[in-house]
Amino acid sequence: MRIGFGIDFHQLVEGRDLWIGGIQIPHHKGALGHSDADVLLHAICDALLGAACLGDIGVHFPDTSAEYKNIDSKILLKRTMELIQQEGYRIGNIDSTLCLQEPKIKPYVLQMQQVIAEICNISIKDISIKATTTEAMGFVGREEGLVAYATVLLDVRSER
Repeated sequence: MRIGFGIDFHQLVEGRDLWIGGIQIPHHKGALGHSDADVLLHAICDALLGAACLGDIGVHFPDTSAEYKNIDSKILLKRTMELIQQEGYRIGNIDSTLCLQEPKIKPYVLQMQQVIAEICNISIKDISIKATTTEAMGFVGREEGLVAYATVLLDVRSER
């Protein structure tokens, strides 16, 4: 078994869509980034890559590459899964926490779990998505940005 941890931060700005967990969430601000800036999927990608000792999301999908400009982060997660599977791993579970002041994500958690489960070929019962605020403190509290944390457990599926 291997454990990986991922974290991602993005600024919140006017004029961008807000993508979290592979779904678009209605909000007056969206995350700023080279891709669609989905903090949750990026944190999960980093956790997966870290658990497999394959570097990080920036190594595989650099924000300096035109290939990844405005890319759907579900594609990045799919490609990350391909890398993980090539190394002989499968996901045991994903535990994640979103840190944002607004919007409240509870109404969207099941849909996020379904999207992630389909891409990762796991049960939604193996995906935890939690959320918290900073009680109006700091850049998250001022709605200037959001953060996602993810921890994954990888099981060895086959000999590498």
